[in-house]
Amino acid sequence: MKTVSVSSVSKRFGSVQAVSDVSFEVFPGEIFGLLGPNGAGKTTTIRMMLDIFEPDSGEIEILGGRLDEEKKKRIGYMPEERGLYKDQKLEPTLVFLASLKGMSSAQAHRDLEDWLKRLDLWEHRSKEIKELSKGMQQKAQLIATLVHDPDLIVVDEPFSGLDPVNTRLVKDILEEQRRAGKTILMSTHQMNQVEALCNRIVLINQGRSVLYGEVSEIKRRFAGNALTLQGQGEIPPLPGVLDMRHQNGAWQLTLDENSDPQEILRQVAGLDSFQVERFELTQPSLDDIFVTVVQEGRLSAEVANA
Repeated sequence: MKTVSVSSVSKRFGSVQAVSDVSFEVFPGEIFGLLGPNGAGKTTTIRMMLDIFEPDSGEIEILGGRLDEEKKKRIGYMPEERGLYKDQKLEPTLVFLASLKGMSSAQAHRDLEDWLKRLDLWEHRSKEIKELSKGMQQKAQLIATLVHDPDLIVVDEPFSGLDPVNTRLVKDILEEQRRAGKTILMSTHQMNQVEALCNRIVLINQGRSVLYGEVSEIKRRFAGNALTLQGQGEIPPLPGVLDMRHQNGAWQLTLDENSDPQEILRQVAGLDSFQVERFELTQPSLDDIFVTVVQEGRLSAEVANA
């Protein structure tokens, strides 16, 4: 059964079309990536899912139907903006938030002890939240999201402010939740984490869903749009190349969809400033695909508005 079904949803704020005809589904036992550049409509989509905003058109079903107060207790939401009470102490705040999801105070205290110890916050439980570091506050908010054992988990930038050790810990926790059959919808700009965790994604750009499906299939679809060049010298900006980065001793080029890799090679081979030693078609990363789709969308919008 689908945990989340978003069908042809649109939302306008005044003259701004924030979301236009977005559709996707999310199932139990998966971590689903909701991706897009800043201002693309991701947060508006999440808020419509959670009944904070009402869509202008389209249908949303959560946990088998329309969202009601009982179903809201089965959802854990971690917004990008921290929603904790900074002048309050950590443990009482988490107990209060758990009570809003239907937990008794006694049960919340018992379950929170395990979570606080696991995320290295037990010794800080009596501190005011404003005394905690950014990473500690991020972990505290994750605890608030998960302590009531929700069936649907929505996390917006869950790795923000975390060091590598705590990033790994949060990834492990999300994987555990997935293996337990929970449905996880994750919004983040960290494409490496999406590749590591997500089987399927939707990419929203300018309010519209422009990519949707399995990560492996999307990467196959964009094969040929990524090149690796190794050699001596510098490569200037080239026509048909959307992004060019020098890393690990090689140039990584992201091409637009109409570029011929062999033509790019001919251009580079004709440069006086660069001597080619290796040329390789590579499977693009999600980061490369993100850049390709978003930049081509901006170019199309500029042409349409010219």
